[in-house]
Amino acid sequence: MAEANPEVNTESKKAKKKAEKAEKKAKAKAEAQSAAGAEPVTAEEDVSKDSYGDLPIIVSAAKPGRTFVRVEELSEQLADQTVLVRARLHTSRLTGKFCFVVLRQQCCTVQGIIAKGDTISKQMLKYASGIPKESIVEAVGVVRTVENPVTSCTQQNVELHVQRFFCVSKAEARLPLQIDDASRAAAEDDDAAGPKVNQDTCLDNRIIDLRTTTNQAIFRMQAGVVHLFKEHLVSQRFVEIQTPHIISAASEGGANVFTVGYFDRKAYLAQSPQLYKQMAICADFERVFCVGPVFRAEDSNTHRHLTEFVGLDLEMTFQDHYHEAMDAIGEMFVSLFKGLRDRFSAEIDTVSKQFPCEPFQFLEPSLRLEWPEALTLLRENGVDIGDEDDLSTPNEKLLGRLVKAKYGTDFYMLDKYPLAVRPFYTMPDPHNPKSSNSYDMFMRGEEILSGAQRIHDPALLTERAKLHGVDLEKIKAYIDAFRFGAPPHAGGGIGLERVLMLYLGLKNIRKTSLFPRDPSRLTP
Repeated sequence: MAEANPEVNTESKKAKKKAEKAEKKAKAKAEAQSAAGAEPVTAEEDVSKDSYGDLPIIVSAAKPGRTFVRVEELSEQLADQTVLVRARLHTSRLTGKFCFVVLRQQCCTVQGIIAKGDTISKQMLKYASGIPKESIVEAVGVVRTVENPVTSCTQQNVELHVQRFFCVSKAEARLPLQIDDASRAAAEDDDAAGPKVNQDTCLDNRIIDLRTTTNQAIFRMQAGVVHLFKEHLVSQRFVEIQTPHIISAASEGGANVFTVGYFDRKAYLAQSPQLYKQMAICADFERVFCVGPVFRAEDSNTHRHLTEFVGLDLEMTFQDHYHEAMDAIGEMFVSLFKGLRDRFSAEIDTVSKQFPCEPFQFLEPSLRLEWPEALTLLRENGVDIGDEDDLSTPNEKLLGRLVKAKYGTDFYMLDKYPLAVRPFYTMPDPHNPKSSNSYDMFMRGEEILSGAQRIHDPALLTERAKLHGVDLEKIKAYIDAFRFGAPPHAGGGIGLERVLMLYLGLKNIRKTSLFPRDPSRLTP
């Protein structure tokens, strides 16, 4: 029989005594809790269980009369005050006993801090950090000033010390694109700064893409362009008119029109409101403008063409010379540029952070060149161009650079285009049979307005149409508009999206169209 190992017996006895001791201790603790009438403690108590969570769907069941403060209003003036904010959850980050959140409301952001303490539990921190980005949240907190500016947010001098935090509408956890990626500066190196989002992905997911602070700024400026356009013209006795966009014949007798079914016949989407502007002039409105959609069935897949864009159109009578209209249009542009510069400086700064560009420069009064002067500038710089050739896109851009270098302006007017390159309704130049009373206007070397004195005499209009080979039957309504007395008049059409694109120095017109339409894009 083998002899027992004394060391094993000793270890066994020690383990047995340890187990018995632990059992007695647990029994004593349970008896003490039972005597006190308390339940055994199994987890840390959630002291803030009523201060966070998912809110029920808002179905307009009540009017609690709560007062919300906008993110842009959070400043030192509200220091130490408790406020209620509803915004998107831009980011959240859990670090030890703190959860840092960034709340975003349109163009503005503020940092919020949820700190574990007597009234805030770790469960609340975990909940806040688990809410998906882009969810809509409500936060109640105290506004506190900071020693060091929060440079990552627009509200740099304050932060929100959050006391209550609720989710109003939860976003899906997996987003088709990240706001930070879509907001990354164009000049940043991909490897160093992180991924960028290509334009098609942005446009395919436009709802999220439009939430970036850059896009929020762009489309506030777009609204500003329309407002400034109207504001100035109304101050100059112009009347806003509303023109039809479904018409019976092509606007200008051209082929690049969209055809639509109109009950038992065909109709077309208007390429221009020009006919109706001119009819309003003949109806004695004297000065008119309109803002509305323009449709062009052109298969142009370029950085500056859309099949549907917003037209800013104007037309006016003049007394003696069409330069009266040119001067009025130039004054309107100067007023518009000043308004953007003075009223939208914050938005311009926001856009330039992602898309850096030199500030737009203009002269007052606006620079006006004549066609021969433009040809001289181009020929002096090696361009072979005939007296009656139209400007190609490369030559337009080169001319813009040459004008900027010589005159220090990004905006100018080019007068006296060759008659051969203008439409049939353009008034010929009385002093030069090869020239016309027409003009284009340019921003950063790209055309943003085309205009002219219109022929207002039906006999001359018919003659010019025949020379251009236009079917008179298709433009009969247009010619008939001038048979009952028509004053001399001139005007032009402007593309809203192109004006904003060029003012901000953006490289693609789709960046300034809310939901762009081009030959390959019909959604969203």
